[in-house]
Amino acid sequence: MADKQISLPAKLINGGIAGLIGVTCVFPIDLAKTRLQNQQNGQRMYTSMSDCLIKTIRSEGYFGMYRGAAVNLTLVTPEKAIKLAANDFFRHHLSKDGKKLTLLREMLAGCGAGTCQVIVTTPMEMLKIQLQDAGRIAAQKKLMAAQAQLSSSSAAGAAEPVVETRTTATQITRELLRSKGIAGLYKGLGATLLRDVPFSIVYFPLFANLNKLGQKDPNVKAPFYVSFLSGCVAGSTAAVAVNPCDVIKTRLQSLQRGVNEDTYSGILDCTKKIWQKEGPMAFLKGAYCRALVIAPLFGIAQVVYFIGIAEFLLDMLPKHRA
Repeated sequence: MADKQISLPAKLINGGIAGLIGVTCVFPIDLAKTRLQNQQNGQRMYTSMSDCLIKTIRSEGYFGMYRGAAVNLTLVTPEKAIKLAANDFFRHHLSKDGKKLTLLREMLAGCGAGTCQVIVTTPMEMLKIQLQDAGRIAAQKKLMAAQAQLSSSSAAGAAEPVVETRTTATQITRELLRSKGIAGLYKGLGATLLRDVPFSIVYFPLFANLNKLGQKDPNVKAPFYVSFLSGCVAGSTAAVAVNPCDVIKTRLQSLQRGVNEDTYSGILDCTKKIWQKEGPMAFLKGAYCRALVIAPLFGIAQVVYFIGIAEFLLDMLPKHRA
């Protein structure tokens, strides 16, 4: 496709709008993915995505499914904006006189986009994971306390109930900055790069080529439904492909552990322990949840981005200045 030159503000606004809409639609599934990935052999609280969501609603209420959503809604705008705009930037500078990019150059552009986005993605994921997984750890502690109370033969007195102390993203941020500095917010940076760079290398070239199949004219944009379906297919494919890296990243970024759960010193240590104690299939935990999250998220993102809502909004501004 002959790419229409879009201003940087328009790219940023389009990416932001796309991210906000996408996150709002699929966040509960993302919460289920995080909790399924974090539970280890032993105290398994959930058997599937639906089981996780049902138990979350029962124990935490409907809005329990949106724990950590505020962090995502705040930071997804710059994150998606950087990702989409960076990919366009690298594609533009890697193209020669407007000629079609080779697959290798498309992959390099995706690599650049994935590398740029981790500036925002890493702290966003770090904070989101703590809030999403807090309900699972609290539920596990309550279950263990109940089992201990039932198994106790002593009638000396009832065990004290386990009360979950809810923390906010602001509190977590302040504590991390106080104890570890800015590096605390970037824990798991290497694992995030390990996930997001390969994801972008797979996603962007696959989307671009699928989207071209729906173009009747190289100089005319593909219909919105083609962009949506292309984004869904490319997103879900890339998501499943890098799911092992996502499992490792989630485990490394979790500050709190459940009962008898392992801790990890780095990517290699995490990979080794998961392989030895949980088996290779553990690297696919939450894969279908991640596919269900990423498919509509990037389908919606590409529709908004390609329709160009921002261009319309920016064009309207001068008309109202008079």
